[in-house]
Amino acid sequence: MKKIDSIPTRKIERVAKLVTTGVKVGGNYLKYYSEKAINPALTKDKLHEENATDIYDGLKELKGSALKVAQMLSMEKNLLPQSYVEKFSLSQFSVPPLSAPLVRKTFKNSFKQYPEEIFDAFTPDSVNAASIGQVHKAEKDGKQLAVKIQYPGVRDSIRTDIALVKPVAVRMFNLQGTSDEYFQEVEDKLTEETDYHLELQQSEAVRLACSQIEGLKFPQYYPEYSSDKIITMDWMRGQHLSEFCQSETNVQKRHQVGQTLWNFYMYQIHALRKFHADPHPGNFLVDAHAQLIAIDFGCMKQIPDSFYKPYFEMSEPKVLNNPVLFKEKLYELEILKTTDSPAEEAFFTAFFGELLALFTQPIQQEEFDFSDATFQQRIADLSEKFTQDKNLRKMNGNRGSKHFIYVNRTFFGLYSLMFDIGAKVRINDFQKYLKT
Repeated sequence: MKKIDSIPTRKIERVAKLVTTGVKVGGNYLKYYSEKAINPALTKDKLHEENATDIYDGLKELKGSALKVAQMLSMEKNLLPQSYVEKFSLSQFSVPPLSAPLVRKTFKNSFKQYPEEIFDAFTPDSVNAASIGQVHKAEKDGKQLAVKIQYPGVRDSIRTDIALVKPVAVRMFNLQGTSDEYFQEVEDKLTEETDYHLELQQSEAVRLACSQIEGLKFPQYYPEYSSDKIITMDWMRGQHLSEFCQSETNVQKRHQVGQTLWNFYMYQIHALRKFHADPHPGNFLVDAHAQLIAIDFGCMKQIPDSFYKPYFEMSEPKVLNNPVLFKEKLYELEILKTTDSPAEEAFFTAFFGELLALFTQPIQQEEFDFSDATFQQRIADLSEKFTQDKNLRKMNGNRGSKHFIYVNRTFFGLYSLMFDIGAKVRINDFQKYLKT
């Protein structure tokens, strides 16, 4: 795989790269419609594949928050054509790495030493690379270590990337009025992910708080070999969760991994009120004993009580089935507004009622089978329905508290992982870990 010697960080460089990518996509459309005129039966499959390739190739050179968008979109299996899902999934743990000289320079800037002067052994080539950093294998005093190195300039480019994305998102999702708090929430979280001192603290906190959960493992972290751009932890042996999902034929092992993952998230959300808000396969490994290994805690979301209480109350059958109580919660969560017209109020009440009635099905039961193809299809059908809804496009999409962004993203991501695992889980099993 081609290595990268530099990453565009200045606004003009990043804009130029995006414009170049846009030109390629435009060319793909021209070619498609030219061929379509000759062959009316031509499908968009090839167009999607070419667009996905060109967009991903552009984003992977920008890295940082631009590539993070692709990573997040790769989890939206019901919203994107399969070509995009497959191509963007590469951003989870397989993108072009930094060259060895650039890696050495990063170490020299952080520790005033090169990696080979710090460790007994250090592999100059990365073992995997993702949106914000790449991982190298090292050894110190007989211990196998994983060293994650942040790409240069990632933090500096976040504000630029948000500024580039904002006008497109405002237009696409019809965010009338102020939407600044949404973009600020995303910018703040991306900025936190580039602070490896913070990630180390968060990783240790989660490791200690969740150590009692069966089937769950964490690496140990080493502050003495870490900095704001480098973080060192134990080398954990296992396969990425996506590889496990593709290759594991033992149903019991799949159930075990799924139960552990479910318990891990439910415990964080309901006991800690702070959770790992980046649930994609690249952040989890599975060892030979079907134990789940959590390896990345750069993105953590705190849930304030003012949001937690109405959010989960809204999912209870007694609220879902009571129009008056349900509407109260919609106002409490800023989904409905006092300035709404009767038509807007009716539309969004029905919209979220239908959405929650489906998505809360798993938590309404004692046991749920995430391999249920019927449930997956209903989600796909609902996503398609909302995507095509012309009324939704016209309505003000600026809805709900800013906390929805990462809470909903986490549940969508968790459901996606649970579907891939195909596990049958005991929904309330996590409660055995709660303090009485």
